[in-house]
Amino acid sequence: MAQEFTIKSEAIESKINQLLPTQGGFQPGVDFSASTMVIPIVDLTETAEGSSLRQDLQSALSLTSITPFQAQNGTVSVLSTTGYFRIVGVAFAGSSSTNGELKITITDGTTTKSLWEANNRNTGSTGEVSYSFDFIAFLKAGDSVSATTDTVYGIINGCTRQIADISGNLVNPV
Repeated sequence: MAQEFTIKSEAIESKINQLLPTQGGFQPGVDFSASTMVIPIVDLTETAEGSSLRQDLQSALSLTSITPFQAQNGTVSVLSTTGYFRIVGVAFAGSSSTNGELKITITDGTTTKSLWEANNRNTGSTGEVSYSFDFIAFLKAGDSVSATTDTVYGIINGCTRQIADISGNLVNPV
């Protein structure tokens, strides 16, 4: 048998007043009560929204969902569509006897900022270094993402996949 008891908490009363203003909140003489009865709650929100994949699976890469890109000794446009995108790949810097910069930037047409960057400095020796990257970028209208290397000894290989539209509606892999 369930037990009933009264709860006196200004924090709970304030939250109920905030969340349920049309209910009049707490009125003088009204008590908030609780029960020891266990009532299971089943959350079907993800399924009702049409996204029943776990978050890690929802951001998976697939053959038809990715758009590959490659930059070497120049700049290439990577993205210019609004939404949330996963950007993943690897950059190689070779022949460390030359300086080199490898970067992925975002711009709104006026301001440009680095999302990811690696620099290869002249050490007087040769060799290769690789750098991996995997991050999520948000692009609003007018934003674009580019990949740049400033040397023939630097290359960025990667791919992008949209994981949500600009409103945050998930885009599942296909």
